[in-house]
Amino acid sequence: MDERLEKALEFSNYMVTINNQKRLLKERYYENLIYYFNGGQFTVTQNLISFCQVLVNRDQDSTILIDDNDLPVEIEDLEKFLDDILDVYWTSANEYYAEYEKLRKNRSISGLVEHNE
Repeated sequence: MDERLEKALEFSNYMVTINNQKRLLKERYYENLIYYFNGGQFTVTQNLISFCQVLVNRDQDSTILIDDNDLPVEIEDLEKFLDDILDVYWTSANEYYAEYEKLRKNRSISGLVEHNE
């Protein structure tokens, strides 16, 4: 096989592998952002954090939030809920960043595959 064609094929395989690994990292990140509370499921987003922070700043102790399944969920201790979702967000984001940095530094297909195992 022509050396240029072989290098192109190797690079193509590398790009497919790295894109799959990035997709898997992102999926794991989104799964880690799910927070279950009081029978409800909440995906922790910056919007949810900001909204809860506004309520806490307005001296709200409790509220009703609509969860991911469009169900109303009572949050009796809003400040604790905010602390919990902040922890979920930061833990997920830091793990995503650390794993992405490891992936970014790998320059071979075998390194990428070993990284995910």
